Amino acid sequence: MSQDAMVPQRGRYFEEFEKGFTWVTPARTITEHDIGAFAGLSGDFNPLHTDREFAKTTQFGERIAHGMLGLSVATGLVHHVGPVDGTAIAFLGVDWKFRKAILIGDTIHAIIKVTDKRESKPMGGGVIGFDVRVVNQDGDVVQKGVWTLLVRMRPLPAEGG
Repeated sequence: MSQDAMVPQRGRYFEEFEKGFTWVTPARTITEHDIGAFAGLSGDFNPLHTDREFAKTTQFGERIAHGMLGLSVATGLVHHVGPVDGTAIAFLGVDWKFRKAILIGDTIHAIIKVTDKRESKPMGGGVIGFDVRVVNQDGDVVQKGVWTLLVRMRPLPAEGG
């Protein structure tokens, strides 16, 4: 993977994305505090996430992170490399799969690849499809899917006069 793929230009316009462009985010460790904070924010106090004794009786044997916490952290990790900072107009959709539990202490990062690109001038930009994979410290893909974003087109140069 090229260095450019590791550290993309921040705030790319629609025209600057190419199919196949791939980058990797920094990593982040999921903590017990993250799970408690997410439960409080979302109102999801499922004992699988919040009750140590209950979680011991499940197939996981311990508490696991909320699936949506993993997705939310992935969006934050992407923000750290900033490919659409200031150019994203809207998050149009997500098609997401939860493949493996994220445990307390797991360190995750995201790998993002441009898979689709089409102009949408009436919407003020272009639609880009991103293949996103959330990977743990063991190299396991724990979540994956497609994010669809509307991204601004490069502004036209101002006319002199």
